[in-house]
Amino acid sequence: MLDYVDLEADLSEEERMIQEAAREFVSETVQPDIGEHWIEGSFPTDLIPEMGEMGFYAPNLEGYGSPNVSEKAYGLLMQELEACDSGLRSMASVQGALVMYPIHAYGSEAQKDKWLPKLGSGEAVGCFGLTEPEHGSNPTAMETRAEEAENGYVLNGSKTWITNSPIADVAIVWARDQTDSDTPVRGFLVETDRDGVSTNKIDDKLSLRASITGEISLNDVFIPEENILPGVEGMKGPLSCLTQARYGIAWGAVGAARDCFETAREYATEREQFGKPIGGFQLQQQNLAEMATQITLAQLLAHRLADLKERGDMRPQHVSMAKRNNVRMARDQSRVAREMLGGNGITTDYSPMRHMTNMETVYTYEGTHDIHTLILGEDLTGLKAYQ
Repeated sequence: MLDYVDLEADLSEEERMIQEAAREFVSETVQPDIGEHWIEGSFPTDLIPEMGEMGFYAPNLEGYGSPNVSEKAYGLLMQELEACDSGLRSMASVQGALVMYPIHAYGSEAQKDKWLPKLGSGEAVGCFGLTEPEHGSNPTAMETRAEEAENGYVLNGSKTWITNSPIADVAIVWARDQTDSDTPVRGFLVETDRDGVSTNKIDDKLSLRASITGEISLNDVFIPEENILPGVEGMKGPLSCLTQARYGIAWGAVGAARDCFETAREYATEREQFGKPIGGFQLQQQNLAEMATQITLAQLLAHRLADLKERGDMRPQHVSMAKRNNVRMARDQSRVAREMLGGNGITTDYSPMRHMTNMETVYTYEGTHDIHTLILGEDLTGLKAYQ
């Protein structure tokens, strides 16, 4: 596998073991059928408990059954999952970074005891409800409301583009508390079998097809007080969760690009035209050299991000740079790999076009490329281009 400057030579034994276990799991269990799942628009839900047994859900958390592995080990895991398919990484990323993380960071002891072991094992599935039909890049304008009621709240509103929602047992829903202007946004643990909750699946996607995506509709849903996340108020809650998830995306995109490179390199050494392998032509060597360089630069950024995160120095703006750069890189290089495969590249026999279409979603979700550009612009100039 491409590691041109030997970054993996510095991995700890634990990090190497996690990488190898994830790579073997993907190769033997998921890879053979992932193209068919992508065509069918389905996710291999039978693997959810097995992924839990493997420790794929929030292994960088501490306690409640989580092994508290290093941030680099977590990043390597996300890299290997997305080398298979973005849908596989998205499932694990949402379960861990967007559901388990906020419960771990902001939940009560009762909430942690109830949900973290079940989510970590894959016995339960979670989803994260922030994006709304009319509010994507501007979540502060959310219209979902939580109205105080006896012993709890009543929620009304809708969320969309929610990974896992049609199969989720619990949703972390962010809603505006209309009874308390000092804490405008709060997090609620919403069991999806409650009266008034519906989670319709979104079909006919042209990207990230091997991922179950849906909506969350809330119609006078009563949520008891013990289901409120007590440890956070305001937009700090959902935004801190997104920082965790974007960290995983920055690593995952490298995995997708690396898989495209390896597929193109192998094809170029075997496919013969004009009497020799096409890898012997200057144009294809230029493509491979540029792909290897861009992937290596993204790997360096991901490894540096892990070091910053491990010692507590990582800022959200650092993650914005890594997510923005690495996903753009994967988007661009997957297209180059597809071109190198010629007509064969449009089939599910080869991964680059599947990765290429998936990257269109990854380029957009968890903060669009343009929004991350503006986040960096503000950090560099001190001037905010949006409110």
